[in-house]
Amino acid sequence: MTVRRMLVVGAHSADFVWRAAGAIAKHTRAGGEARVVTLSYGERGESGELWREPGQTVENVKRIRHEEATAASKAVGAAYECFDLGDYPLRADGDDVERLAELMRDFAPHVVLTHPEKDPFNPDHPVAYQVVSQARLLTSGAVVEAGFRTAPPSEFLVFEPHQPDLCGFVPTVFVDITEVFEAKAQAMAAMSAQAYLRQYYAERAEHRANHARKVTGNKEIRHAEAFQRMVPNVVGAL
Repeated sequence: MTVRRMLVVGAHSADFVWRAAGAIAKHTRAGGEARVVTLSYGERGESGELWREPGQTVENVKRIRHEEATAASKAVGAAYECFDLGDYPLRADGDDVERLAELMRDFAPHVVLTHPEKDPFNPDHPVAYQVVSQARLLTSGAVVEAGFRTAPPSEFLVFEPHQPDLCGFVPTVFVDITEVFEAKAQAMAAMSAQAYLRQYYAERAEHRANHARKVTGNKEIRHAEAFQRMVPNVVGAL
């Protein structure tokens, strides 16, 4: 039996929690393997609560954010690592793209999740998209014989941004996370530096569940997450 593998890449250490923790938990609960990679800790732009402490330092903020993200990942059954590239601005070069591509070759994910290509409010999120998109293409080698190590093409989806209407996000997939919502809530609770987002994303999961109920007629869906496919999925029949 093939174990399904999921790779989730965020610009900052908490991005995966708000937007995809439920899908990750659903994936791992079904027996899949999941890895979370964040390109930065969000130590400058997304850790305001931590900077209220007198004498705070960048290294201590990174340490706290690492502990929080590790706990959140554990809550949904995923492994966690951070590339620690810095934030606001997040800058990534060819070596960073190759680093992620090499990780993808080793892990060979069946599905990859990251940010949408556009975000007028956050300069780091589009950078993450570009890094992931390039790394994914390098990993598969354009699906032809290549002079370097490759991995099979993965499904490629973006998760819902904070302001979907202004980011060109159009959901094409809803994941029913009703049965794992407590795991997502536990992951959100781990991110104390951004506690103000917990209610927003709990309510967003209810909103998307309403949409999923309308699509399916399944009245049992109480919480859902939304995603948009970047490449078509292939099925044997409709």
